[in-house]
Amino acid sequence: MIEDKNQERTPLSHLGEFALIEHLTKNFRIKHTSTLKGVGDDAAVLDFKNKKVVLTTDLLVESVHFDLSYMPLKHLGYKAVIVNLSDVYAMNATPTQITVSIAVSNRFPLEALEDLYAGIETATNIYNVDLIGGDTTSSNTGLLISVTAIGEVEEGKEVYRDGAKPNDLLVVSGDLGGAYMGLQVLEREKEVYKVNPSSQPDLEPYTYIVERQLKPEARKDIVKLLNDLDVKPTSMIDISDGLSSEIIHLCKQSGVGCDLYEEKIPLDPAVISVCEEFNIDSTTVALNGGEDYELLFTISQEDFPKIKANPNFTVIGFMKEAESGMHLVTRSESKIPLKAQGWKNFNV
Repeated sequence: MIEDKNQERTPLSHLGEFALIEHLTKNFRIKHTSTLKGVGDDAAVLDFKNKKVVLTTDLLVESVHFDLSYMPLKHLGYKAVIVNLSDVYAMNATPTQITVSIAVSNRFPLEALEDLYAGIETATNIYNVDLIGGDTTSSNTGLLISVTAIGEVEEGKEVYRDGAKPNDLLVVSGDLGGAYMGLQVLEREKEVYKVNPSSQPDLEPYTYIVERQLKPEARKDIVKLLNDLDVKPTSMIDISDGLSSEIIHLCKQSGVGCDLYEEKIPLDPAVISVCEEFNIDSTTVALNGGEDYELLFTISQEDFPKIKANPNFTVIGFMKEAESGMHLVTRSESKIPLKAQGWKNFNV
């Protein structure tokens, strides 16, 4: 995409750092009264009055977290924001501001960064957050993006990973495994392209799972829905590294065990179909795939009637005493210890 020789290319050196920041952020508008000062000064100024503030940050590195041969820059900008907002929602909080810092090599012209920031702007508008600052610098190793998200939550409504109790129900939003299988399809088509550059991939049958990979959504609706239902989770985490890994995080930090039921794990028919095509076990994909950005949480059993008829939620297990361990209960009712085999940043 950025290698298209017919595109107009404006070298970043024509602008310089401050003019570049001003150019890329000129269309962003302030939406929150808590944002007293955004882009354009030495630092942003925020005022949250009596709210608790949450803050999270993520770093995305080219060839480690994304591949520009099939990830459009607009989608990348959008996704870079979403992965941070998801962490804020996992605290039962509402994101309000972000900062974006980038490092770019000289192979990226201004037009490429305009595409990247168009995706960032789209995310800020859809999720109602303010861009309030960041940094730009040069890179010798491709593109790096660091996004920091700030959010607010009313005192007493914040949810951590360490509050689960034995007999709490384990609940997940949405369905799992789509993002990982979307990645498998994109990687396959990339290899086909390498062999035959004139071939055009037909991704139409894979629309749902490819979108789950290239343009994920954070579950802002779940936080509102739980509040409307008067349900406060006892613990919560977002599913970025795979279901198994996230369950283990909740169990270890809460000091509990867990039984996860294989037959209860929600899978979209498209995921099941593509797993069969690739000869991959769909349960393994759901447990270890990652990047679904659904919310995984626990609730007390007395709250079950409030969520049981809601199509956004699936009860997939329950928490036990720590000495019981963490297990997957298979369809044949055998128990297999859960292992964290999801995304690892430092695989060599």
